[in-house]
Amino acid sequence: MADPETPANNQGPVTISSSSSERAPIIYFDGASCFGHHNGAIQIELAANLLMPVGAAVRVDVIQTAHLRCSVAAALALREALDKALAMYRQGQQQPVTEEIPTVKN
Repeated sequence: MADPETPANNQGPVTISSSSSERAPIIYFDGASCFGHHNGAIQIELAANLLMPVGAAVRVDVIQTAHLRCSVAAALALREALDKALAMYRQGQQQPVTEEIPTVKN
């Protein structure tokens, strides 16, 4: 039996249907409000902040934006994708600007 903690490295070619990509929702979140597991499924609740005007002040309401449910293997694949995306972000932040704006003298 395969180890559910270790994602399979060679799962063969995967084709993502082009008809599904335009219909997939975009989920924005500011954080994970809570997490857990039940019957082998990983459970993560994603939340976002809403700014609500109250007179001259602003109140922050936190709302759930998604209920993420997945297998352990899918959670490991998501963590790997997030780690790689963060590494790409850090690499982009460290690269010096190669093109400088010329100084205009009057």
